[in-house]
Amino acid sequence: MLKLSVIIPVYNEDKTILKVVEKVKKTKMNNIKKEIIIVDDFSTDNTKNILKKLRDKSLKIFYHKKNIGKGAAIRTGLENSTGDIILIQDADLEYNPDEYKNLLKPIIENKAKVVYGSRLEAIRKNIRNMYKLHYIGNLFLTLMTNLLYKAKITDMETGYKVFRREVIKNMSLKAKRFEFEPEITAKILKKGYQIYEVPISFAGRKFGEGKKITWVDGIKAVYYLVKYRFVN
Repeated sequence: MLKLSVIIPVYNEDKTILKVVEKVKKTKMNNIKKEIIIVDDFSTDNTKNILKKLRDKSLKIFYHKKNIGKGAAIRTGLENSTGDIILIQDADLEYNPDEYKNLLKPIIENKAKVVYGSRLEAIRKNIRNMYKLHYIGNLFLTLMTNLLYKAKITDMETGYKVFRREVIKNMSLKAKRFEFEPEITAKILKKGYQIYEVPISFAGRKFGEGKKITWVDGIKAVYYLVKYRFVN
């Protein structure tokens, strides 16, 4: 039986973390065992207190002693995961765990070892789901990825990234913040893996609702895409 590790990095998401965890727990998949790994990146709201009150032995919960960033939280999750397949799940409600079956299907059927959930179609249908600057920035970063790494993907910055454990075996990941997305994408493609995309829904948040990524992170993503084209 395959085992799925769902890694949930969280920082200041006290309004959504319980809803996300419950949705992930309720997601049923045939012949797949599931472990849920939550990494709190030193939240300053009530997130940490909410997590500490959970009395669920099926959850693995880790706490950073200082705020480092999403990338660092994911790396902590990876270090403590034991699944055959790894799935990254954001702690907000932008991504829907009900779509796990579609994301995992290409891997289970041995059609791919890496699957990204593409938001492109959903955003085009309802552009209000994403800031225009973020939308244009993501298109640009995706284009850069395709040109630099000879890839054919539509959504490099997607939060839904799924891969077999072997893909990241011996992979040196250094990202601390949102540069995790370009770093892991670059290193996956440099290892020769093709990225299989599955259309997903997307309910984007505004900054007032807790969205954290900014245009500065977009500029950093450009830097890391270029950097990892030539170094590891």
